[in-house]
Amino acid sequence: MSANRERHMFLGGNTSLGFFSYYDHILPQEEVNRIYVIKGGPGTGKSSFMKRIGREMLGRGYSVEFMHCSSDSDSLDGVVIRELKTAMLDGTAPHVVDPRHPGAVDEILNFGMFWDEEGIRNHKEEIMKIRREISRLFSKAYRFLDAAHDIYEDSASIHARALDKGKLNRLVSDLEKELFDGSEQEGRAGRERSLFASAITPAGYVNYLDTLINAGTIYEIKGDMGTGEERILERLRDRALWSGYDVECFYCALNPRRPEHLIIPGLDAAITTSNAYHHYDKGASVTIDMMDLMDKSLLERYRSELEENRVQFDGLMSVAVKSIRQAGENHKKLEQCYVPHMDFEALDELYKIILKKLIQ
Repeated sequence: MSANRERHMFLGGNTSLGFFSYYDHILPQEEVNRIYVIKGGPGTGKSSFMKRIGREMLGRGYSVEFMHCSSDSDSLDGVVIRELKTAMLDGTAPHVVDPRHPGAVDEILNFGMFWDEEGIRNHKEEIMKIRREISRLFSKAYRFLDAAHDIYEDSASIHARALDKGKLNRLVSDLEKELFDGSEQEGRAGRERSLFASAITPAGYVNYLDTLINAGTIYEIKGDMGTGEERILERLRDRALWSGYDVECFYCALNPRRPEHLIIPGLDAAITTSNAYHHYDKGASVTIDMMDLMDKSLLERYRSELEENRVQFDGLMSVAVKSIRQAGENHKKLEQCYVPHMDFEALDELYKIILKKLIQ
């Protein structure tokens, strides 16, 4: 499997469970050389600093993973330089990250060293007011995302009744034979790295599938809202881990417990799902249509309910996205309370120090 040198994804997301993070999966602590945890307020240059590091290392020939922010996909929550086993993370709320092995693995970069505290204190009441409004808007968004998930589950219950379990089991068995027969690895169980390929952002659904999936064999599973694609992914993921293969599993932006895409580097294979909200555009080796496993007459009986659910789902999602967008607009106001009071020249000197550490 030839990996893309530049990959994009999300570490955390705005989900039906609230903000949900897979920060623990950025790199295994046992293998990592260094994790830089950046602390600092909004507008203090954390994302720009990480982008600059990432682009510089990419230009020097390293593979870089850009971890985007679900509340503003143009901003970063982290970068990973795989060859150096090094990561850099935004360690502030909502994705609070504290060092696990200070000095040995983790190093804190305190951007608060570069601000004029007295100048920021002059905005104290404004900062607190804006933060309260941001919190209110995210709480509203999460309530609507939770309601949308309930609608999704109602459609899923109909599709579950229509799904031919026998056909599903035969399909998965065939896929397991095709992928794993004679290829089990001895010595250890595989490890899962959990991430998000997509997120619910101020701009709506954003995904980076095309930068992530680059395998010799790509299986595309086409489905509708709640048609059960995750059952296939769960079984293939578990079989891969049992067979000793490491996997990258990318989870649903709405329900962070439901797998949507699976990459098995050791088999040069990937399994991706496509629906009205996300799809892989570069072409698949094999396409599986979940509708071929369904009782069409039963689905026809509930067609009006399924269509009504889709309308209700899209309406709830629209309100949630609007609230996230309004929270983002308020966050930009919050940044302006900090930006004028930052010493960005001093921050530039820190950038040079960190870059030197990385490339020496």
